[in-house]
Amino acid sequence: MLAYVYLIFAVAFRFIAPVLGSRANASLFSFTPILAALLYFGYKQPRARVWAPVLLFAAGDLALSKLVYGYPISADLLFTWAFYAGAVLLGSLLKDKLSIARVAGASLAGSIAFFLVSNFAVWAVWQMYPKTLAGLGACYVAALPFFRNAVAGDLVWSALLFGLPVLIAQSASQTEKVRAR
Repeated sequence: MLAYVYLIFAVAFRFIAPVLGSRANASLFSFTPILAALLYFGYKQPRARVWAPVLLFAAGDLALSKLVYGYPISADLLFTWAFYAGAVLLGSLLKDKLSIARVAGASLAGSIAFFLVSNFAVWAVWQMYPKTLAGLGACYVAALPFFRNAVAGDLVWSALLFGLPVLIAQSASQTEKVRAR
């Protein structure tokens, strides 16, 4: 159940920055709980449910694109939706041995994968950069400031979303020990 709560929270979080408008710092757009929620969902849910977060985030993407930003629906969203599925599958690899290092590693791998996939999609689909190797390089370079914030956000949110249930369980265990005395 918590995995679904995290997904809904992450989708809702995406709508905060546009609502804040010009008062929002651009870094808020890339400091999100999206990857952490997808990793946690993959960790807690069967692989057969990978469609649930993909559909939920895809609906959010469509709403943001059309209703909030006024962007056209384009093929770059397909890359993003494939990333969502990949992130859930990456989270499923944590099922066997959950550790701080593995969560951090999955978070970092997810950050890098999203950077590579999403910026390749921008280069391939939009007309912002020449369709050359130099154009692809320019696209990646232009995205570096967002990447730093995304990595930080992914690591912080992963620590929070994976750590919160552990802290709650430890607190409950300590409470039970006190009550047993």
